[in-house]
Amino acid sequence: MTPLDYDRKHIWHPYASLSNPPRVRLAERGEGVEIVLSDGRRLIDGVSSWWCVAHGHNHPAIVEAMRRQSEKLCHVMFGGFTHDPAVELAERIAAFAPKGLDKVFFADSGSISVEVAVKMALQYQQAKGRPSRCKMVSLKGGYHGDTACAMALSDPDGMHVLFRGMMPTHYFVSKPEGGLPALAEWSRELENLVEEREGEIAGIICEPVFQAANAMNFYPPEYLLEMRRVCDEHDLVLVFDEIAAGLWRTGVRWAHERAGISPDVMCIGKALTGGHITLAATVASEGVADAISSGDVGAFMHGPTYMANPLACAAANASLDLFSRSDYGAMARRIESEFKDSISSLGSLPNVRDVRIKGAVGIVEVERLPSREDIDRVIDETGVWLRPFSNYIYAMPPLVSDSNVIRRIANAMSEMAKLPPGPETSGDFHE
Repeated sequence: MTPLDYDRKHIWHPYASLSNPPRVRLAERGEGVEIVLSDGRRLIDGVSSWWCVAHGHNHPAIVEAMRRQSEKLCHVMFGGFTHDPAVELAERIAAFAPKGLDKVFFADSGSISVEVAVKMALQYQQAKGRPSRCKMVSLKGGYHGDTACAMALSDPDGMHVLFRGMMPTHYFVSKPEGGLPALAEWSRELENLVEEREGEIAGIICEPVFQAANAMNFYPPEYLLEMRRVCDEHDLVLVFDEIAAGLWRTGVRWAHERAGISPDVMCIGKALTGGHITLAATVASEGVADAISSGDVGAFMHGPTYMANPLACAAANASLDLFSRSDYGAMARRIESEFKDSISSLGSLPNVRDVRIKGAVGIVEVERLPSREDIDRVIDETGVWLRPFSNYIYAMPPLVSDSNVIRRIANAMSEMAKLPPGPETSGDFHE
């Protein structure tokens, strides 16, 4: 039995069926912006392997950092120990993070960093003598992960409705769309909700400026200013989930920088290690950390087994080194310009609803995706790996992609957008 045959019969893939699994390709290695298959074919990774491979696959500096670390310490429990890679990474994150955020909790995935952030908000309110404040306000259209609390904070009508019975209930405000003309009404909705439920709400969480995996929605930074104002007025914890949008993906280091404010807690991940190994972090302000530490419990109640894994910390240090040595903002803005030149005109196609571009993100929203077979054919013919989902053909290429790579990605997106709509079930459930 070949590896692909065994895979098809026994291994679940993300958001996939075992009885009717989607086609998968046997990856052998990664080189720069390409994934090399076992038969020698090469695919440009147009989605950065779920948005994390910012520097390209198998970057020599990150691989070497992990190799060196593997010769000394691959893992040690973080309860009762620390190590140089973790201390160095915490210092680097504090220097990279918004002003005032320098208390670092290491998590082993983005979803877990969100769970940690919500626990921080709740423990903050408990320490302030407000234990009934145990709900969060989130945005419709958002996505924060697949663990229980993260699902509960994601779009209530999105992909997680199957699990609604097991999830805690939080409060939602409308998806921030309609631009600045819609801001005043949206702000009143937020303020009315918080005033009505003030005794229950611990904080507000959002993906700043760019709602990724559920809505592929960009919105003005002024919405963040309103969230900051409401949190300040009601002593709520403001959490920004920068896992997808952060580290220059939208053209600036953190998407929320455009608003000129800082959150109380920030979640980071994905590109933190350049996509070489899983690691995330939740970074808190001194005010949040001090309140939690002075509460009745004192300790912050979370601790993953692989927290601050030394190999992952070494990879993240090397990744942040790369970010600091080159102008990744300029790279993202060049990709934005090239996407605007190459895919903006797709909005005139009959199956296309909208084209949206910001930083190194290009989105073509369609009425309905082409069939899975047609999508696979375009991937094979163009040599570009894209993974459309819901109603979106999108690209988030490695930030180091050159102009020729972006042209090829744009061509693949164009070919997919020109295809006829497929059956209702042709697209993936989720990214």
